[in-house]
Amino acid sequence: MAQQKQWSIDDIQKIWQLASRLHNGQKYGGFDNGEQVEYINHIGSVVFEVLNAIQSTESINADLAIKCAILHDTIEDTSLTYEKVNELFGNEVASGVLALTKNDNIEGSLEKMLDSLKRIKEQPVEIWAVKMADRITNLYQPPYYWTDEKKLKYIEEAKIIHDELKDGNNYLAERLKTKITEYHRFLNTSQVS
Repeated sequence: MAQQKQWSIDDIQKIWQLASRLHNGQKYGGFDNGEQVEYINHIGSVVFEVLNAIQSTESINADLAIKCAILHDTIEDTSLTYEKVNELFGNEVASGVLALTKNDNIEGSLEKMLDSLKRIKEQPVEIWAVKMADRITNLYQPPYYWTDEKKLKYIEEAKIIHDELKDGNNYLAERLKTKITEYHRFLNTSQVS
């Protein structure tokens, strides 16, 4: 089955408006001391990475990838439920967003990530692409309050994501690999893993 590179801009605008409302008021720590960034900036960055990957990927369901990129943190970080995503956008999108959502019933951040990666790998490769795009954007710059220990842990997690999902999208896999290497410049010590 040939995968589509088309999407409805009207549908995407509606989903973007929904995500903007759902994430309204959420912020994350920026790179500069004390800086707080609107969370919708992260969502947009993931969408931009996915849009760029679409141009470099021969066969991709762009509609699915973009919708899941916009909604990837909604179940985890907002009041939107899996059931509501399914009702509004269908099972394929809802299943993708759910796979991208950490299971809070699992202890430990690494264990949560490994569980999510297992579920992502059961989804179409467009969901793999969203996860790689998500980590790429999280590697632009660390929050100002992260220690070197946290940064090194994040690098190790990124390597696991790369190793698990690299076959899902060559362009994003290479971009993630580059971002992992470049992220070492944010370390305050000479530690390199």
